Amino acid sequence: MLKCSCIADLHKWGPMLYKERTLQKIVLEASKSFKTILLTGMRQIGKTTLLQHIEKNNRQYVTLDNPKDLLLAKDEADFFFQTYRPPVFIDEIQYAPELFKYIKMYVDNSDKKGTIWMTGSQQYSLMKGVRESLAGRIAIINMLGLSIYERTNKGAIQKPFIPAFTPACLLEKKDLSETYRIIWKGSFPEIDRESDDKWSLFYSSYVQSYIERDVRQITNIGNVSSFIRFLSVVASRTGQEINIADIAKDVEISPNTAKQWLSILETSGIVYLLKPYYKNIAKRFTKKPKLYFTDTGLCAYLASWDIPKSLETGAMNGAFFETFVISEIIKSYHHNGLFPSLYYYRDSNQIEIDLLIERDGKFYPIEIKRTSNPNKNDVHAFEKFAKIEKTGYGSLICLTDRPRPLTENANSISIWDI
Repeated sequence: MLKCSCIADLHKWGPMLYKERTLQKIVLEASKSFKTILLTGMRQIGKTTLLQHIEKNNRQYVTLDNPKDLLLAKDEADFFFQTYRPPVFIDEIQYAPELFKYIKMYVDNSDKKGTIWMTGSQQYSLMKGVRESLAGRIAIINMLGLSIYERTNKGAIQKPFIPAFTPACLLEKKDLSETYRIIWKGSFPEIDRESDDKWSLFYSSYVQSYIERDVRQITNIGNVSSFIRFLSVVASRTGQEINIADIAKDVEISPNTAKQWLSILETSGIVYLLKPYYKNIAKRFTKKPKLYFTDTGLCAYLASWDIPKSLETGAMNGAFFETFVISEIIKSYHHNGLFPSLYYYRDSNQIEIDLLIERDGKFYPIEIKRTSNPNKNDVHAFEKFAKIEKTGYGSLICLTDRPRPLTENANSISIWDI
């Protein structure tokens, strides 16, 4: 008989080390409304730790990283649920899609809410099983790395970001060097706890683990060195429009292979593709998106920015600043259980807006600029965009020391005011 564990025995981090995640309240609310919960996201961003932390009942825990439990799940799924009876927390569910039909059978014959919790790192293969077996029966919650609120144990108060005349100003501002150190270090909980000298070892191990345990289960990548080069080439293009032909040429692979590999990065949560805004909705899905890494530490490692100072003063400092802001805004929504409609704007006259948040029938324009001296010319595109769409208040997110009005309908705010 396989030995089972309960959540209470599995807390990895003491109360002084755990940083409260904004998603905590979302998971608890979803568990009251849905029979099954799936927490998805990149490997090592804290999914398991979060669920272990908030569980107060005698819920059994099983990880499919354990070869014996994985074999049981794949070969004897019925016996698996006799061994691990709900309420249960199944970690790394993507390794055993065979369980989905048994989960469906269980929840269809039970009125109890929140009985099965699951985590998964591979959204590519994971979501196929969810769509086929658990549609309408499951709450799917996406998790990213630590936000700037969560880093300082203020995750409980973080709200979805929207530009406002009076920003919340709830975080302590950091100077330029400390800001870039945070951008360089990244948002994985484990690296957040470690000293800077562990940075390279952490990310090199992460890349190898990602390739060996995730990517190779999705597709046969063939030449591993080519895929690692692909990761580096893509990292050097964070904040830019995607040009598949150029990426393929630099990596010396076919455009079709580059397109496939980029899809893997997107579905596994490594990158976020920001769609362009067009009045014609069909064009939003056919024109070139902009690419952003969801973790700036991983991006810095892959692009060979080995120390914070080199990133702060290097040629990509603006791209990394923009990537960091975009990722933090995305976190503010996903960690509140929301999936925002986000776009960038560029017209034929080269009028550009870095980010548009579509919400409540309006578009909220955001410009992102690495400057400490903002002026109204930085947001001149907002007025032009207002002629074609209904817009809300706008913001320039920069390195200003305090919020400043720029126009009647826009202000400048610090990166630490989002």
